[in-house]
Amino acid sequence: MQRLLRPLVFLSLLLSGAIFGFFYAWVCSTMWGLDTLDPNTAIAAMNAMNISVRNGVFMPAFFGTPVALILTSVIALLSGQRKVAFWIGAGAFVYIVGAFIPTASINVPMNIALEAYSDPLPREQAQSIWDAYSPRWQFWNIARTFASGITLLMVGLGLYALPRRS
Repeated sequence: MQRLLRPLVFLSLLLSGAIFGFFYAWVCSTMWGLDTLDPNTAIAAMNAMNISVRNGVFMPAFFGTPVALILTSVIALLSGQRKVAFWIGAGAFVYIVGAFIPTASINVPMNIALEAYSDPLPREQAQSIWDAYSPRWQFWNIARTFASGITLLMVGLGLYALPRRS
């Protein structure tokens, strides 16, 4: 099991970095850009992105991260690497509570509700819908970005805690 630990820590680092980067991109560019558009265009673009994100590139990072973190933490514990197990396990907890659950229970349901607006609406109605959607969605995206960033840091600390090879 000890031989599996190092590759699993690196896999955990890679997946944590991928999901952090994904959420971070929405914070620093995507949503700000959408907020500058006509609200009908913003709604249509967000709906298109939400549909396109259901793919084989995003899914391993989103769903694979907690699996890799938990597996890595268990293997570290069984290998006698308690510090590694602690940091990776803490990262798993932060990711699940701070990113995975909010995504599944808040952001995704909001995205599904937004899909009801596929036809152009009167501008005032579209603006009202976008104004109700975007700030709340962004708040929760910032929360899951922060959580996944903390997860990445914790995995880095778990990597640092690994014994050095001689």
